Amino acid sequence: QVQVVESGGGLVQVGGSLRLSCVVSGVAFRTIVMGWYRRTPGQEREFVARIVSNEMVHYSDSVKGRFTASWDNAKNTAYLLMDNLNPTDTAVYYCAAFLTTGTRWGQGTAVTVSS
Repeated sequence: QVQVVESGGGLVQVGGSLRLSCVVSGVAFRTIVMGWYRRTPGQEREFVARIVSNEMVHYSDSVKGRFTASWDNAKNTAYLLMDNLNPTDTAVYYCAAFLTTGTRWGQGTAVTVSS
C-alpha cells in the first residue's frame, strides 16, 4: 500500500525559510511523479510544484524563484525548500504521488508565515 507522509511545517517569520519533506513508501520512487500543492481556508487547492525529475521541475508563478522542489531516490523522499516566505504562503501544504493507479495524497503539513 502506497503511503505519503509530509512533515516540516511550522511557524516562520516573513523572509524566513522552511523545508518540507514528503516520504513515499510502497512504490519505487523513480517510477512516479511527485507534486506539491497548498490550500488556504475557503480556497481551492493550489498547484505549487511538480517534480518529474531533479532536472525537470515545474513551479507555479507565485513561488518560482523562491521555492525549490527536489527528490532523493535513495530516501524515497521529496523536498520543498521554501525561501523568502511571505504571509500569502500561509497554507496547508500537501504532497501528492501520481501513480499509474491513481493519486495518493498526504495528510498535509501547516505552514504559517507571520509578519
